[in-house]
Amino acid sequence: MKALLLLLFCVGSIHANAQEESWLEVRPKLGFLIAHRSIMGHVVKEHAVATEFSYYFKGNGERYWHEPYNHPTYGVSGFVGTVGNRDLFGIYYGAYGFMSMPLIQTKNFTFSGRLGAGLSYAPKVYNQELNNLSIATSTHVNALVSLAVESRYEFGPYALNAIVDMTHFSNGAVKVPNLGLNVPFVSLGYGYRIREAQAEIVPRFSDVNPKYWEFGAVGVLSAKEVYPVGGKKYPCFGVNLMGRRYFRPQVGMEVSLDFMHKSSLQTYAPDVPMTSADIFQMGAFVGYLMPFYRFHIVVGMGYYLRDKYGFQEPVYHRVGMRYVFNNGLNINCVLKSHWARADYVEYGIGYTFKR
Repeated sequence: MKALLLLLFCVGSIHANAQEESWLEVRPKLGFLIAHRSIMGHVVKEHAVATEFSYYFKGNGERYWHEPYNHPTYGVSGFVGTVGNRDLFGIYYGAYGFMSMPLIQTKNFTFSGRLGAGLSYAPKVYNQELNNLSIATSTHVNALVSLAVESRYEFGPYALNAIVDMTHFSNGAVKVPNLGLNVPFVSLGYGYRIREAQAEIVPRFSDVNPKYWEFGAVGVLSAKEVYPVGGKKYPCFGVNLMGRRYFRPQVGMEVSLDFMHKSSLQTYAPDVPMTSADIFQMGAFVGYLMPFYRFHIVVGMGYYLRDKYGFQEPVYHRVGMRYVFNNGLNINCVLKSHWARADYVEYGIGYTFKR
């Protein structure tokens, strides 16, 4: 899931300044590892126990997207803890950027949806000789993705919160085995406000224009490893021709015509002669766009218009991030998958015309 790592750009590109309210928080967590594949039944041995430390800001209207997203909180969290089997996986360490967007809000109480992504470090990974039962991860550095709902109550400079989240660790099919770890957690947190917001706030200018389409192109380069374990890595590359339209400051749509070349398709039928043209794929994609000024979150689904051999499902998915500079350049990092199975991470750079 490395496609989601650029959520860290969210904190950098929409960073707080001295006017914004800031908080520190500590949160112990208790959870369990889900054996989401039958071959993972042996890895579930104990409860997952972790602690998170957070530094975050509370949107006060100084930036144009604060009001459309109901004045969210956003910041950085550090993670340390077990993931359900200390013998096989050890203690995980991680850091991620997050945003919590209110769904229900009163003077002191907030109920929010929360999204976070970053990096994690695993001291113990799959090793054919020394740790061959640890089939969930094979790389020390993995993506960390967290989806959660949060209840928060403030009283003076203090806050209490309760969070239910699903935390996921994987490497996006860069190396196998990569079944990934899915760990639901329940946590209780205590926060302390270290800086109050300025009372008078003037929103900054928004470059989201709902009156027209933006068009551009993104070049993609990546690699993936397929079974057997220890095999070679296969290059993946392509071009996405896209259009982008904003409907409101917090809602948009992205469509694209995708041209893809994935060398690993040759491994599905090694006895069948295939040319580069034979494994060329073309697809059409439609996605939901959440703009935060120049930083965009994209989630959507595509369909292969050309896939000669049909080794995989006809439908593919994307979830990830893009940063669009004012001069039109784009930095792209998106996970391409087939339902819950990672295909590869699309690392790309592109250009938006007449930005």
